[in-house]
Amino acid sequence: QVQLVESGGGLVQPGGSLRLSCTGTDSTFAMSWFRQPPGKEREVVAVINRSGDTFYYAHSVRGRFTITRTTAESTVYLQMNNLHPEDTAVYYCAAGDVFTIIPGSYPYWGQGTQVTVSS
Repeated sequence: QVQLVESGGGLVQPGGSLRLSCTGTDSTFAMSWFRQPPGKEREVVAVINRSGDTFYYAHSVRGRFTITRTTAESTVYLQMNNLHPEDTAVYYCAAGDVFTIIPGSYPYWGQGTQVTVSS
C-alpha cells in the first residue's frame, strides 16, 4: 500500500514562496500535484515522470512553480514562487503508473494541504 504524506502548506503573502513536500512514493511512480480552489473544480498543477526528466505545468503556474523529485528519499516537491491570491487552494499530491493530467488515473493521493495567499 502507498500512503502519501504532504507537508508545507500554510499562509503566505502575495509574492511569497512555499515548498510543498510529499513522501511515500518511489521511483516507479509518476507524480503529480493538483489543486482545488474554493468553489472550483480540481485542476492539474504539475506532473513529473518516473525518471524526473519530463514535466507538465499548467499555464497559470509556468515560470513560478517547479516540480522535482528525490528518488533516494521517495519524495516529490512543489516549489511555489511569486505566489498570487488566485493560487489559494487545497493542494493534493498523487502517484500513479502513468504520466497523465487525468486525476482519475492516479490511484494514490495525499490528504491535501491548504495554501492561502493573502495580504
